[in-house]
Amino acid sequence: MCPSRGFTLVEVIVALGIFSLIMLATVSGYRTLGNTASTIDRMTDRTDELRSVSAFLRDALENTVVGTASGGGDEMTFGGSAASAGPVTFFKVTQGSLEWRAKILFGEAYGGSYFLRLAKRNDQLVLQWQEPQGQFEPGVWNTAPSRKVLDNLQVFEVWTRMDAQSKWSRGDIQREPPGHVKLIIKANDRFWPELIMTVQR
Repeated sequence: MCPSRGFTLVEVIVALGIFSLIMLATVSGYRTLGNTASTIDRMTDRTDELRSVSAFLRDALENTVVGTASGGGDEMTFGGSAASAGPVTFFKVTQGSLEWRAKILFGEAYGGSYFLRLAKRNDQLVLQWQEPQGQFEPGVWNTAPSRKVLDNLQVFEVWTRMDAQSKWSRGDIQREPPGHVKLIIKANDRFWPELIMTVQR
């Protein structure tokens, strides 16, 4: 009758070593999978953010108010108000801000002609608006309603050109709207693709 024999100490140590390697590989795989999923989520959120911001800005700039007199058939008045006389075109670029007048909708039934301001405030990109109320230019922006567009903003530059053949320029302007506006935006340590938008003239 053969005596029963168990595992030797060497065999137990080898088995534990192999088991530890398998567990380490499994944990590393789950961690990599989790990091990949969070990276994909961040990229998706960033893409959605880029899409929504650029879509709004394109619409707002393409609906820039132009003309020499306000009122009449060219104004939207879905609950909003507009200047009753005088020039309606307003476009201004300063360092770190873009101001213009456009016809926009807030929701489904509220909108009209508004002064808009897109500006860098601390580390945020902020959109502000004012009703014209008979004015040719906006009033003080400090008390105007505002909405945060982007967090962790590091760079916000506004470039303009009069037409497709002109060179881009960066500087303060206050005149008739240019043909195109280009926005350079860096947020969360990453540059966005350049936003080039056509301005109604």
